[in-house]
Amino acid sequence: QLQLVESGGGLVQSGESLRLSCAASGFTLNYWAIGWFRQAPGKEREGVSCISSSGGIDDFADSVKGRFTISRDYAKNTVYLQMNSLKPDDTGVYYCAGDAAGGHGPAGRCSSVPNEFDIWGQGTQVTVSS
Repeated sequence: QLQLVESGGGLVQSGESLRLSCAASGFTLNYWAIGWFRQAPGKEREGVSCISSSGGIDDFADSVKGRFTISRDYAKNTVYLQMNSLKPDDTGVYYCAGDAAGGHGPAGRCSSVPNEFDIWGQGTQVTVSS
């Protein structure tokens, strides 16, 4: 069974950091694009960041640029999202998702469209207090 399992969420104060993990089981992440999405209460799910199978990185949310970093550990079959300088607006449920296509277009870049992703984790809650 193909699964993605997120961990690392929690309650932190504004300005603190968290590292989210997305571990795959039942398959190897190497050939997949892995994206992080988040959903705040009452809002639509939005793309945060993604790493393609070729290692290309796209940060979809302008608000996280310079603060969030996505990375991949091939040996651990895990993708991470390092989140620094957290703000209350970062609060939400964070999901990782896998795109079996690995990337799209001539450059093989990630898609920011949730429907392009084939597998989703269960989500991990991130709460940032002011």
